[in-house]
Amino acid sequence: MTTTDPYTYWAPTGGHPPQSDLLTDRALVTEAYTVIPRGVLRDIVTSNLPEWTGTRSWVLSKPVAGGAVTFSQTILEVAPGGGSEAPEPQPEVEGFLFVMAGTLEVTHEGQAHTLTPGGFAFLPAGSTWSAKSTGTEAARFHWVRKRYQPVAGLSPEAKFGNEADVEPSPMPGTDGRWRTTRPLDPENPAYDMHVNIVTFEAGAVIPFAETHEMEHGLYVLEGKAVYRLNGDWVEVQEGDFVSMRAFCPQACYAGGPGRFRYLLYKDVNRQVEL
Repeated sequence: MTTTDPYTYWAPTGGHPPQSDLLTDRALVTEAYTVIPRGVLRDIVTSNLPEWTGTRSWVLSKPVAGGAVTFSQTILEVAPGGGSEAPEPQPEVEGFLFVMAGTLEVTHEGQAHTLTPGGFAFLPAGSTWSAKSTGTEAARFHWVRKRYQPVAGLSPEAKFGNEADVEPSPMPGTDGRWRTTRPLDPENPAYDMHVNIVTFEAGAVIPFAETHEMEHGLYVLEGKAVYRLNGDWVEVQEGDFVSMRAFCPQACYAGGPGRFRYLLYKDVNRQVEL
């Protein structure tokens, strides 16, 4: 039994809490994981990226000692008319965009693609692309970046689409209550990163502590859950972000009353570099 209601995407809008609020929040930083709750994504922690106009950003993850090291993940808020003609300053870095609000026009190798909420773009390392906010409201989207690890004879292709047009794959034995939408072909070893959308119906679970080499950036798009992270139970809700280093044990219960959905980065398909 699965929910058929339209997808929703929680995106930050900044602002500041009143002086009367307590400082208590749910932010956590450990050597195994980091939790950034949505309540700390305020105006004061934004950055301006020199390659972009009309834009501010919240950096959720970057390589740090003792933490995840394979990727960066940033939320960009681009005002109507803003954008960039040359967004990526490092030609060896690939990117994945996922739109939560507004309209983003991405032009890749001269061909324009219009992305609306749920829209995605995979941009191979070394390719030429630009992005512009073309709607009447700010475009808010994730930008996941990773240094590409080339392999002889393999070359990933650019990919554009919307998650609503990608058939989710149910996890075995779950009757579709735990399912994954995969924008990039999981069987194609040319891709060394995946960014998936994972959906749990209320009450569904990851029934074992996953412990694996892949790092994760996990952004909650919808709903709430209790996550098991390296022995700790941590509550998360839409708008929260969790970074997990390699081998961090992880599991979850979807808390309801509605479904629980998140955007999930992981590094894949490459030999361990020594």
